[in-house]
Amino acid sequence: MSRNAVEVNRVVNEEHHVYKDPNKWHRQDTTWALSFFGTAIGAGVLFLPINIGQGGVLTLLLALILAYPIVYFSHRGLAKMIYGSKSAGDGITATVHEYFGDNGRVIFDIIYFITLYAILIMYAVSITNTTMSLIENQVGVTPPPRILVSFVLVLGLIFLVNNGQDTIVRIMEYIVYPFIAFLIIISFYLIPQWDFTNISLFGRFTNADGGIGIGGILSVAWLVIPIIVFSFNHFPIISSFVVKQRETYGMKHIERKTAQIQRVSYIITVAVVMFFGISCVLSMSAEDVLLAQEQNLPVLSYLANKFDMPFFVWAAPIVSFIAITKSFLGNYVGAFEGAQDLIKIYGEAMDKQFNEKTTKISY
Repeated sequence: MSRNAVEVNRVVNEEHHVYKDPNKWHRQDTTWALSFFGTAIGAGVLFLPINIGQGGVLTLLLALILAYPIVYFSHRGLAKMIYGSKSAGDGITATVHEYFGDNGRVIFDIIYFITLYAILIMYAVSITNTTMSLIENQVGVTPPPRILVSFVLVLGLIFLVNNGQDTIVRIMEYIVYPFIAFLIIISFYLIPQWDFTNISLFGRFTNADGGIGIGGILSVAWLVIPIIVFSFNHFPIISSFVVKQRETYGMKHIERKTAQIQRVSYIITVAVVMFFGISCVLSMSAEDVLLAQEQNLPVLSYLANKFDMPFFVWAAPIVSFIAITKSFLGNYVGAFEGAQDLIKIYGEAMDKQFNEKTTKISY
């Protein structure tokens, strides 16, 4: 069937479909807003305070100012890109292929895979460090060799996502909301530890005169923007979101409804995450920030080792482990999607077809 014929059928189907009232806020809208919240908040949030803490007050202010517009407009742009796509249900790689053709598809797949693969390596290191710290500081025993811990953890996670992906997704859906609640509780829990002398005006970007030049300001911005993108990213879920809103409200109202749901979700998400980040930063000295960065530990694991708080000692590293696991699995699925598409492209070029099992082995 031609593209025009598909479009005609879609329009006809929409004319006979009964949609929900777009002027009301429905339970489904709440579910999607919370889903964005849960998907965005992962391991990146646990490294946010360590990174923004390096730049002092200026970094915090820039993060507060830039967080919402960066998150909102970037994900709104992606949603708009998918509005009229016929391939949204097949994932982001299929949507890119529809818009930009074969060459665009290849370029996107390569960049997409390399980006997510680099993140996976970082998470593999972080989850190893978190586990080693948990064994040593909370359990109180000498941890096994680092290479063995890393091998078992990463291999176990890959095995889970390849053999029980649906089960893992369901488990993570139940975990994510207690995780968000924990972030809010911990933000208030740390208030007694706040010390405003912990944070300087310009942090490590202070020059010899105690000020900051144009180069320093640009360095702060260069630091802040990637942190925000990394901490709030949830683009893999946007395709499913747009498809569902198109089915629920129709193309006539999809722009208004998607914008409304995203706006509500991002206001809540940015408020919670930035409050958590500020609360952690004010509880850490400059030396703490540098040490946490050197040890490549998420902020909760570091604070659990620093403060003698019964609630913190066990809960913080466990939550860190869950958050990193959730983010690793989510990024692994995205990296696999990109790699799978590259393998398919290679197969097409070689006039071969690879089934799903062969693709997994190749990956």
